[in-house]
Amino acid sequence: MPNIRLTIEYDGTAYHGWQRQASVPTIQHAIEAAIATISRESVTVIGAGRTDAGVHALAQTANFHTRATLDPAAWQRALNAVLPDDIAVIAAEAVDDSFHARFSARGKRYRYLVMNRPSPSPLWRRSAWHLFRPLHLPRMRRGAAGLIGPHDFSAFRAADPAHRPSDDTACRLTRCAIRRDGNLVIFDLEGDRFLKYMVRNIVGTLVQVGMGVREPREMKAILAGKDRTRAGPTAPPQGLTLTAVAYDVVRRVTGR
Repeated sequence: MPNIRLTIEYDGTAYHGWQRQASVPTIQHAIEAAIATISRESVTVIGAGRTDAGVHALAQTANFHTRATLDPAAWQRALNAVLPDDIAVIAAEAVDDSFHARFSARGKRYRYLVMNRPSPSPLWRRSAWHLFRPLHLPRMRRGAAGLIGPHDFSAFRAADPAHRPSDDTACRLTRCAIRRDGNLVIFDLEGDRFLKYMVRNIVGTLVQVGMGVREPREMKAILAGKDRTRAGPTAPPQGLTLTAVAYDVVRRVTGR
């Protein structure tokens, strides 16, 4: 059966994350329902990552196998005709059967936005965390530098009693850049993999560094301690966007 790769953009405000759940709207369910409307078949859409409730994507990658004979351009047009207006397929292509959106991924990039000014912004309320206290970027950059490289990031994963000692918490963070654009403070993070809430927990802790609540050197100590309770709060979801998923060369299929 053809294997169709999708690149998807969405505003996650109205959804309980990517993963299909009973009785609540999710991105995965919306796309699967759209495919069923078009091709009258039930498929499983595989996403590169399970974005959390309220989190957005500029370029989430997904794939599904189908019996339908539509070409990729037709899939893109048809899906965009039936999907809700807060989800869009920005690219579709037929790929080799071995491509798997999750297991073939080699890395991800995330962006987190903070609206840093005294008053909140009605226009940015769904895509940025509002903080009225000034943030000191050089302090945050010094703290972020201690996170680069391969580490055990268990101190920055979601607190969950179901976690087991055998869980793989090793990640390689290759970028944690922080810059200002007007009133927006922009965090760009890149790595081979990310744990649940990892980006939001890193940002929440770096914000404390930027406010002077913590010292930059504490970031390394928190990382080494592997204790979630020593890190800062979880930044809210609306500021986070999955901006890219990296893959090795993907074999595209023509003539379908």
